[in-house]
Parts: sequence; C-alpha cells; structure tokens
Amino acid sequence: MKKAKLKVMAVLAVLILAAAYYYAALPALNLHSADMWMFLIMLVLAAGAAYILKKRPTRFELKKLKGFKIIEVILLLLVGAYVIGSLLSSPIVNAKKYQKLLDVQDGEFIKDIEELSFDQIPLLDRDSAQILGNRKMGSMVDMVSQFEVDDLYSQINYQDRPVRVSPLRYASLIKWFTNLREGIPAYIKIDMATQNTELVKLSEGMKYTTSDHFNRNIYRHLRFRYPTYIFNELSFEIDDDGVPYWICPVRKYNIGLFGGITVGRVILCNAITGETRDYAIEEVPEWIDRAYSADLLVELYDYYGTLKHGYFNSVLGQKDCLITTNGYNYLAIDDDVWVYTGVTSVSGDQSNVGFVLMNQRTMETKFYAIEGATETSAMSSAEGQVQNLKYQATFPLLLNISGEPTYFIALKDDAGLVKKYAMVNVQKYQIVAIGDTVSSCEASYTDLMYENGIKAVAEDTREIETVTANIRRIVQGVIDGNSHYFVMLEGSDDIFDISIAEYISIIGYDVGDKVTIEYKAGEETNTVLSLNGEEKARVPKDADGGTEE
Repeated sequence: MKKAKLKVMAVLAVLILAAAYYYAALPALNLHSADMWMFLIMLVLAAGAAYILKKRPTRFELKKLKGFKIIEVILLLLVGAYVIGSLLSSPIVNAKKYQKLLDVQDGEFIKDIEELSFDQIPLLDRDSAQILGNRKMGSMVDMVSQFEVDDLYSQINYQDRPVRVSPLRYASLIKWFTNLREGIPAYIKIDMATQNTELVKLSEGMKYTTSDHFNRNIYRHLRFRYPTYIFNELSFEIDDDGVPYWICPVRKYNIGLFGGITVGRVILCNAITGETRDYAIEEVPEWIDRAYSADLLVELYDYYGTLKHGYFNSVLGQKDCLITTNGYNYLAIDDDVWVYTGVTSVSGDQSNVGFVLMNQRTMETKFYAIEGATETSAMSSAEGQVQNLKYQATFPLLLNISGEPTYFIALKDDAGLVKKYAMVNVQKYQIVAIGDTVSSCEASYTDLMYENGIKAVAEDTREIETVTANIRRIVQGVIDGNSHYFVMLEGSDDIFDISIAEYISIIGYDVGDKVTIEYKAGEETNTVLSLNGEEKARVPKDADGGTEE
C-alpha cells in the first residue's frame, strides 16, 4: 500500500512539474516546435529523476533496472529524432528548397515607387518615435504614474498615413493589480511625416497585452486558444476605426520538421475583448500591414541570394552569392508596408548591386538592379557634410526624387532629435544635399543634380507671344526678397510677373498706360521676355562679379 502511494505521488509530482513548465514556457503541442521537443525531453528527465529517487539504486544497480533502461531508450530516441530532424531540415541538405522559398520578381523603379509629397515622407525612425512617445506620456499626469509606453512602435499605414503605434503597459506588477479591472486605457499614435504625437484614449481598456499576467497575457491567451499553433513575432496594429489588435502570424514549416519557415495563417486578437479570428494568409484583411516580420523576409531573401549554387558554395566558393545589407527600412506603397533593404555581394564591398522591396502582408518581393553605394556609405557621406556638428545619420529611406533613386536620411543630435535632413544619390553618392527642412533639402538636391548633369533642364517649347494694351491693374509684391510688379492688361485675365531687377522701367508705369509685352504663357503667371522693347537686364550673380540672365 505504501509503495502504491509513493508511485502515485511520484506521478503527480511529475505531472505538476510538467504543468508548471507548460504554463510558464507555453510550448506549442506540435512536432514542428523545438520547444515541444524540449518539453518532452524535460518530461522524460523528470520521470527519470523521480524513478531514481524512488528506487535509490547504487551506480551498479542502476544499469540493471528495467525501468531506467526504458527511460534511457526513450530519452535517446527523443534526442536522436530531434538532432536528425534538425539536420534534415537544414539548408545543408535542402539548399534548393530554401532558395525557392521566396519568389523574387524584377521591378521597375520609376513605375513601382512614385514620388511622394513632402507630407507623406516618414521622417522618424523607431528611436525618434520612442522619444516623442515618452515625452507625450510624460505630459499625461493622470496616467504617467501607472503606465509607460511599450517599446513596440509598429510602423503601419493608417488612413493613408505612415504612422507608428504602440500600446501603453503597466509600470509594475503592483500597478497591474491596481488597474486590473479597467485595463490599459490608451495607446500612442505618431504620424511619421508630421511628427504629430497623439495619446488615443479608449472607451474600454485593453485587457490582453504583453504586460498583462496569468491568463490575460496575450501569449498565454493565444496558446490556450490555439495549443498547436506556432506563432511568429506578434505586432500591434489598429484597424481603420482605431480599434487595437494583435496581429499573430502562425508559422508554416515547408522543409522537414524545423525548416523553411514562412507564414501560413494569421490570428487577429482584439486587444480589448480578447476575441480572436483565424485567417489563411491569403485571406487576411487589407488593413493588416505586418503578417511577415521584416527579419523573416530578410532571412528568406538571404537564402534566395546565397544558395543559388548549393550550400557549400555559399560557405566556400561563394560564386554569385548576394546578401542583404546591414539594416532595413519601410516604404508605404498602395496602402501596404514594404521592407526595403540593399543587396550586396558577400565579399562585403562598399557598393550595392541593387535593392529589394518585400511586402509585409503578401510576401511579394521585387528586385531592382540599380548599382550604387551601400546605405552605410551614404550615411557616412551625409555625416561628413555636418561633421562639425557631430550629427548621426539614421538608416536611409529609399525615395524617388525626379526619377532618381535617392537615399533620404535624417540627421540627429546626441539627444536623438532630428536636426537636419540629407539626400544622397544612390548611384553617385558624392552628391549630397543637406537642409533644415525636407523642402529645402530637396531644392538643394535638385540643384546638385542639374550641376552634375544627372538632371537636364527641360527644353522650353512655348511660343513667344506679343500683346499691346493698357494696364488695368498693377500690384507690387516681394518674392524671395526681390520686388516684383504683377500687371493685368485690358481685355485679358492673364497676369504678367515683372521683376524690378530685370525691368527697372516698370516703376514708371501706372494704370491706363499702354505697354507692349513679349512673353511665354505660364500656368499661373506669364514669363515676360521684354517690356516695350527693353530686354531683360543682366544682374549681378554673386559677390565675385559674375552675372546671370
């Protein structure tokens, strides 16, 4: 009777330990999960330990015990299956399969990447967004003692705007207990173009987050609802109505037990109610932006670029091997978020052979064969222009500026605040423009492209026209510090812009005076070529006495 009780107690102890481990570690009950195999191995080890404690055999008796031999065999089988499964799932024996996980198409830069207006260019990286988020939180005196901002800051498209969003989190375990009933009351939303930072308060608090505990912890909540699913990196997003959700990609293993990871399904979990919806990857709603993590997409492209001629070539000969550069950024195209990164040879030179864009919702990938500087080289070039200020460059954003692939870089001071902006030509990275604003930086960059022959002045094909009439209205104004007269003539609604510096005689004219003007028609104002036979004056260009037309 006593032995039976000991056996029952030993079994219960093992089960309690197993349950505690499962509750804490949350392994998926799936043979593709390495955590599951570790759980089984730990379970067998615990059973072995309980068996030894019960029998208390000597070292010589241990080898003869039938029960211990069974445990030993099971343990060896588990470890052997795990090791063999890992090997058979690896790129060493499946290089071709790994190389084909990602379908890469050639893209057209000008067609695929449209020029953005200045109010759509994301100016903030994640670190700068964190600074703004923490400042905003510090100003909320009713919340700052109980909550802090989570470090997630997911970049998404929200109502056609590039934004970063991040939930609040409980400041400590005690703060969780005191606010458990109401939940987390808000999240941070930062417009990356305007830098407008908003703390969005919710009518009902979020009760399923990464900072919650026990069954309300989002990972445990998902595990108990989907015990067999193996989740990839979770992200925080909001739908078109501002409702917070957790986007939970489910891994798909395409090669053996543990290899060829992509995404097969996506779980949407309402952060307020905990309600979940299960979608196949092809059926996820379009407002979702981050089904595939950036790190997963970069890893898949590295397989594609390095394994063209097999695994051992990728390690030894490295013929035709390409890898992504050291970092990535995000582009918003057609309401999707695309991961951008450069592509270079494995030799680690200072030039790119092109770059790729990878869609975080669909895994669509496009390669652009545009040779140029690596992002690191471009960052160094930008920092070199302001080396006296010791500003640090952020990882570049790829833009289309007048049809030219251009690195757009924010320059930050030691406090992490953006002070200036830089544009660096991808193919000719010695062309660097710096500006205090995006518009001034773009204007300087455009001038440099004209000066270096990258961009040619469009031929003026407008015909020269002549008009003679009386002045019916004349108004003086200032443009860029220069005085101008704006003239309207009788019988016409056209406006003629006449610079005093170029046509000094205009100051002698008034309403009712007859004038003869040669001009070329423009969209808002007409370009004046002569006034009563007076050609445009040649004015000083600079302090050295140069002139310009």
